[in-house]
Amino acid sequence: MKPDWDIIIIGGGTAGLSAAQYAARANLRTLLVEEMATGGLTLVISDLENYPGFPEPIDGFELAQRFTKQAERFGVEILNDSVTAVKPEKGYFSVETGKKTLSTYAVILATGAQHRKLDIPGEQEFSGRGVSYCATCDGPLFKGKKMLVVGGGDAACDEAMFLSKLSDKIVMVHRRDRFRAQKALAERVLNNENITVRFNHEVREIKGDTQVRSAVLFDNAEKKTYEEEFDAVFVFIGSIPQTDLVPFADTNEVGYVITDQCMKSSVPGLYAVGDVRNTPFRQVVVGAGEGAVASHCAAMYIDELKGQAYR
Repeated sequence: MKPDWDIIIIGGGTAGLSAAQYAARANLRTLLVEEMATGGLTLVISDLENYPGFPEPIDGFELAQRFTKQAERFGVEILNDSVTAVKPEKGYFSVETGKKTLSTYAVILATGAQHRKLDIPGEQEFSGRGVSYCATCDGPLFKGKKMLVVGGGDAACDEAMFLSKLSDKIVMVHRRDRFRAQKALAERVLNNENITVRFNHEVREIKGDTQVRSAVLFDNAEKKTYEEEFDAVFVFIGSIPQTDLVPFADTNEVGYVITDQCMKSSVPGLYAVGDVRNTPFRQVVVGAGEGAVASHCAAMYIDELKGQAYR
């Protein structure tokens, strides 16, 4: 049988859009399926300052729009729908969505990762009422207020820097004795007079009434618990890779899809890019590069399949 598509990309973030563009440029019949808006986490970055080619910071939303328009110009078709299942068949994949079932020679998984939760009392109760996982989305609601940022990686530092433009009362806690973020970014946070950093700290509980009013903190160095007033709590402690669609693919100990340098998974014809794979560095530019590599390798795989069909 001839599949409906040469390649289907699941997920419309940076990695997925890059993969789609390169696939279409390789003259492959390319479908990108995204259940929400294309752009992924890039949409919530206010000032993207380290993407090559932009001397001045670019708004993440604008960059995402450019990625989308470029992919469409090369002939990518975008379907706004949810993928419910991916099934490997003999020589192709069956991809089920909420609207239809599609077939394709190859699949590129670009589903990304979801924010990891603290799993403490009050977090779920006050989600959307002071507890947030997106500073650019919700930070402006608390302009001039006292905000708590939880985490110590790149994302936490980026978001703390954004919030520091809205208030001079930003407190940042991290359970370790130093940041995990890139050195330049960590130093920028430490030198920001609007941010108070407390290492060796954990959040034990979030309290409030109709909104967040305080947080219970534990100082690991002093071995003491104390409560402090806050108007909002922003949580950035890592991500959970979205691999539910491909339970048949090999993953590492924390759940990320294992790939080779071609982004190829343990399943022939299945590739993984961006935050869902075991990449050592999660950045917009990395995701874009992985998408290009995956499509290049997938094109060679598809050519081989088509060649076998006509032999």
